[in-house]
Amino acid sequence: MIESKTITEIKASAGDNPYFVALKCRECGKRYPKVAIHICEDDFGPLECAYDYDAIANRLTREEIALRPKSMWRYRELLPIDGPPTVGLQVGYTPLVRADNLARVLGVDEIYIKNDAVNYPTLSFKDRVVAVALSRAREMGFETVACASTGNLANSVAANSAAAGMKSFVFIPYDLERSKVLNSLVYGTRLVGIRGPYDQVNRLCSEIAGKYGWGFVNVNLRPYYAEGSKTMGFEIAEQLGWRVPQHTVIPMASGSLLTKIHKAYTELQRIGLVADSRFSVYGAQASGCAPIAQAWKSRSEIINFVREPRTIAKSLAIGTPADGYYAVGSMRVTGGAAEDCSDEEIVEAIRLLAETEGIFAETAGGVTLACTKKLIESGSIPRHQSIVVCITGNGLKTVEAITDRLPSPDVINPSLKDFDALLASS
Repeated sequence: MIESKTITEIKASAGDNPYFVALKCRECGKRYPKVAIHICEDDFGPLECAYDYDAIANRLTREEIALRPKSMWRYRELLPIDGPPTVGLQVGYTPLVRADNLARVLGVDEIYIKNDAVNYPTLSFKDRVVAVALSRAREMGFETVACASTGNLANSVAANSAAAGMKSFVFIPYDLERSKVLNSLVYGTRLVGIRGPYDQVNRLCSEIAGKYGWGFVNVNLRPYYAEGSKTMGFEIAEQLGWRVPQHTVIPMASGSLLTKIHKAYTELQRIGLVADSRFSVYGAQASGCAPIAQAWKSRSEIINFVREPRTIAKSLAIGTPADGYYAVGSMRVTGGAAEDCSDEEIVEAIRLLAETEGIFAETAGGVTLACTKKLIESGSIPRHQSIVVCITGNGLKTVEAITDRLPSPDVINPSLKDFDALLASS
């Protein structure tokens, strides 16, 4: 049996990062030591990482960052680990592609694709959050790590824990896409399918974390895990020549990625790496599971949970989004908006991105681009300002979604005459 530890036995490492100072409640502001907890004991608000921004501003410059390896760790002062990173050293710094062909189709001046479909090693942005969570888990002495996942996180925990020599368990809805199941099993993890939607998987994982004391990246390690998402925002700003785009469209499952990109832009402004300027963040969801988008559209701060998600975008199918309330707040304070789209629109957007820019996105990417298109057409995003679309996973993970939507290949004999006939017929 794998040895378990209680939360009180998991202590911060002997090292000390002077820039990462504490955990703090997002509601009341109460501060906590840097241990494996994620909920405030007073008001049950979520905990997040707090930093000494004045010290970071005196330390971190554009010139210093430029000298560092091109990975997410080039922004390490703004990440919550005490010592050097030990997991995922090559994660991040994915391409920011100026998508001129797509811009012509959408009728906009300047649009970019932040392409985490090619993130290392498992082809999704989840490698960012897992690299931070597991680096922190090793500092705290965890030997077994785990997660609740809709697919991409399972892949990343399985791969990165294998590379780090850590034992891992991943818990998923039993009916996930087969490619995502295989992309977890291959790394030797213990994969457990749960009969029920993601929210029931997550609930069970909270109970397991409490009983066995394992390091669940999105439960007791969540404050550290979530901070990895900021690196997508840091990279976007740096790759744009140290400027924040006016409009960023982000897929929403729990809503955490959107809130953390918002936080990233704000942190860069606060420490002086980018100029103060107005920017807006926008959330994208599938219509079959759009609790945050529906709250936005109804002008409500109450997130009405979705009990039975029905969408091909399984990676976004979280009916009880943990950061939904905060995602709505980020969109409101920045002047952004939320949109949702049908399964048919998701498939059309996957094909549009592939055919214009040669980027094959998974269904979550189809959601983001489909919603971007709708936001542009409605006038929510002006056509003459800078737009970044965040693509968070690779289409090879969700081929089932488009298999029946593509034409069959032409088949001919090995004959020039047959090819000439084929060409003439088309």
